[in-house]
Parts: sequence; structure tokens; C-alpha cells
Amino acid sequence: MQGMGEGGCPFTFNTDPATFKVGDPVSYRVMGSLDGFPFAGVLLEVHDDHVVLTSDEDDKASRMRATRESRPVVREEDVC
Repeated sequence: MQGMGEGGCPFTFNTDPATFKVGDPVSYRVMGSLDGFPFAGVLLEVHDDHVVLTSDEDDKASRMRATRESRPVVREEDVC
């Protein structure tokens, strides 16, 4: 990350979809015009085939469905 000084990323993400649980911080991607940009979120729900995450835990309306994979993918139209 630019401007972060020495060392690695200051965040620790769960990247193992087999161990995902509510409250885990994850790095996620967005399909479409935001493709390639990294985003950070927190898992709100974990299901067999998808997850629900938020980028703002204080905003109860901020809920996005995503794929269940090491870096979940959110459809651009689902970003809130």
C-alpha cells in the first residue's frame, strides 16, 4: 500500500472461505468499473454458497451479497 511506510498491510484478513465466520474481516472485490480495486469489509452472514458483508458496520443498510471465496466478489449493482 502506498504511503503506509515500512512493512506489510496493516490489516489482517481471513482468506480461507472454509473458516469464514460472522465478524471476520475480509478483502473483497467488486465486478465492473471498480474491478481491480481492493476493498475491506466485515462478514455479516456466512452461507454455504455466498456471504453477506458490509464496508460500514455502523450503517445497518450497508449489506452486500458476495461469492464465498478467498476474496469475495460483489456485483457492482449490489454495492451500497
